[in-house]
Amino acid sequence: MLSRVAENIYWLARYVERAENTARLVRVNSHLVLDTPSGITPGWEPLVDITGLRYYWSAVEREANERNVVRFLIGDTNNPGSILRSLAAARENCRTVREILPRSAWEGLNELYLFAKENVQSGLTKGGRDHFLDGIITGSQQLTGLFGSVMYRDEAWEFARIGRNLERADMTTRIIDVRSTDLFADDLLESRSLDTLQWISVLRSLSGYQAYRRHVAIRVSRSEVLDFLFRHSMFPRSFMHCLDAVDEGIGELANNGRALRSIRSLKRKLNRTDVASLNQKGLHDFIDDLQRGIITLHSSMAKTYFPPPLPMEEAS
Repeated sequence: MLSRVAENIYWLARYVERAENTARLVRVNSHLVLDTPSGITPGWEPLVDITGLRYYWSAVEREANERNVVRFLIGDTNNPGSILRSLAAARENCRTVREILPRSAWEGLNELYLFAKENVQSGLTKGGRDHFLDGIITGSQQLTGLFGSVMYRDEAWEFARIGRNLERADMTTRIIDVRSTDLFADDLLESRSLDTLQWISVLRSLSGYQAYRRHVAIRVSRSEVLDFLFRHSMFPRSFMHCLDAVDEGIGELANNGRALRSIRSLKRKLNRTDVASLNQKGLHDFIDDLQRGIITLHSSMAKTYFPPPLPMEEAS
């Protein structure tokens, strides 16, 4: 497989996963505002940090209110991580590898992009937001299901699987890191009800609330949520599950020594750490370490399988 084709399929999967995750975040925060007791308002600015887009947010001075943050994450064409820009990038990548992917993948992604483009203004309103976000999430899941059900199991499939799960692992750590600290002011978290509400929000951001209640415990507690989201091998959005999927994908590729060493180093870090016992600072430092591991893994993939960047090319 040509290195450019491998890179485009890898990033195509990452962009679609990124759009879905961003839609989930905005939807959960919107619902959290409705569930929070009167007089207490969860912030919107943490969503900027979760998505790692502080640099682009700070480029234009604006108040971090609901309207501005939602616009920035959904439809800001100057934000490369917005839902609209992510789907546009995925569509462009898909266009260049149409002969490799199932025809229905191009058709589905094109429809999803057009839905986002035509409905983005409605998505910025409170009345139309749920419809817009549900459309993005459903469309992304349909694409993921389509890849899984009809895509030929060759190297193209492995690069798509690696990209999707690496993006998902990255977002899982970001959500845990920021949502566990900044959602409410520290003094308010002395309230047991708000503490529980915050961790339920973390689970719902990753669509893990139902699975947690079914397989782990009835009571929602910080230590058990952390253990579930980092280690549970059967929950598709847990960090460990994503690493296992990336490990399997890399294992099917040729010349995989460097990438395998990177992914297994990450897994050892996770296995050696009792995440449930970490205090907030320890958790933040641990997640920073995992984030550096994800960057190292991506670099290993890029050096082995992707073409060298052009001299003036911006990082994706």
